[in-house]
Amino acid sequence: MGITSVTRYIVKFLNLTLFLMGVVVYAQEQIGGWDPGAVAKAEETIKTFKVKDPEMEKFFQEAHGYAVFPRVGKGAVGVGGAHGSGVVFQDDEPIGKVNMTQITVGFQFGGQAYSEVIFFEDEQAMRKFKRGKLKFAGQVSAVAVTLGASADVAYQNGVAVFTMTKAGLMYEASIGGQKFKYRPKKE
Repeated sequence: MGITSVTRYIVKFLNLTLFLMGVVVYAQEQIGGWDPGAVAKAEETIKTFKVKDPEMEKFFQEAHGYAVFPRVGKGAVGVGGAHGSGVVFQDDEPIGKVNMTQITVGFQFGGQAYSEVIFFEDEQAMRKFKRGKLKFAGQVSAVAVTLGASADVAYQNGVAVFTMTKAGLMYEASIGGQKFKYRPKKE
């Protein structure tokens, strides 16, 4: 079996994986409802970020809002994909759910699980996110959370992104290609 055949099998496998992830997301959307467990996981993730870097408190206090993804799964062999579900907060209150998907092509290999928080500097940035107009293109990078990492971080185009590795090893560290689908909380 040549490299070309192996590559085709890998691409087919990744396509099937991404398709199944899409089916799961679609099914979740159809079931609907609000998941208090998701809020608890998001709040626990916030605490973990603050413990890892206490200076992040200023972002949580000053941001117009933020999206918290407790767990994002990512895998790649040339072609990669990632998916995560999270909760959107404004004034420290949950206001909606969000799904993130990502497809990347290029030199990348491995698998990884990580947490991600996206801060919105102002109402305009948050509105853009809610409408699904916020997309990270190219090789936009997130700040890996370590002690003091947030001290010199500035918003770029109204957003600041932080990640924290949970498990795995990935040779590639971008958030390029992430797309979001926001659903407001139904009272």
